[in-house]
Amino acid sequence: MDLDALGACLTTPACVVNQTTSGLIVGMLLFLVAAGLTLIFGVLKIVNFAHGTFYMLGGYVAYTALGATDSYTVAVLSGTLAMALFGVLFERVLISRVYGSNVLMQLLICYAVVLIFDDLVKIVWGPEFHAMGMPAAFQVPPLFIAGGVVPPFYAVLIGIAALIAIALGLGLSMTRFGKTVRAAAINPQMVSALGVNTTLLFAIVFAIGGGLAGLAGALGEADGGAKPDQSEPSVKMMLEPALTLGTCTGATASAAGSRAWSPRCSRSAPPRSTRCARRRRPARAS
Repeated sequence: MDLDALGACLTTPACVVNQTTSGLIVGMLLFLVAAGLTLIFGVLKIVNFAHGTFYMLGGYVAYTALGATDSYTVAVLSGTLAMALFGVLFERVLISRVYGSNVLMQLLICYAVVLIFDDLVKIVWGPEFHAMGMPAAFQVPPLFIAGGVVPPFYAVLIGIAALIAIALGLGLSMTRFGKTVRAAAINPQMVSALGVNTTLLFAIVFAIGGGLAGLAGALGEADGGAKPDQSEPSVKMMLEPALTLGTCTGATASAAGSRAWSPRCSRSAPPRSTRCARRRRPARAS
């Protein structure tokens, strides 16, 4: 990294705006892919190493749909829905057979899918680079903020990612389905004993995760294009934000749990901390 160039950029508002916009676009795509990967791992305890394949196929499906319909909206929806359906098939046909097995077996299956679909993409779409380009509705003069150039299409992509983040947060924390998913992530056997169809629940979770990856691939197709052999780099790029997202979520939940316990100690439950153990007085002998 050139520190002199970085310092010069930070002193120029236009450079700061341009670099911030570019970073948000990349972060938006990584968030969509990593959110789906984190959701699948959190509920199913499966390291979906083939998640980058969903991203790659979402871009190619969107590219094909755009050529058939000439509609960017239909293309993005096609990539999202196709990867959601592919996620259900992938979970039912392959992943459901390795639940609870060695993680190496899970990685072996996922990596086999990566290799198969990388070659399949080359056979169907060829080894060339494909890009949908910017939609005609957004081919307008850019916005100028503090001297920096912000294309309106970039602003829309960042807004879409922000809305999805809000919808995911509210859906997992406030809806009945979200609470069921969170319960299944902790104790799936108990959730199943309470009458919840965990097979359907796991398929829906995989569909949501695959759909998010397909959406990222379709949106990334318009900005950066799609190419074969994109699965492995996509997984490597998204594993770090996914692990960071999962670690931050776990730390937040632990902190919330400790705050909920610290004000008082239950008299019926065994002490969960030395502080509670010191508070509790021994019962007097009658």
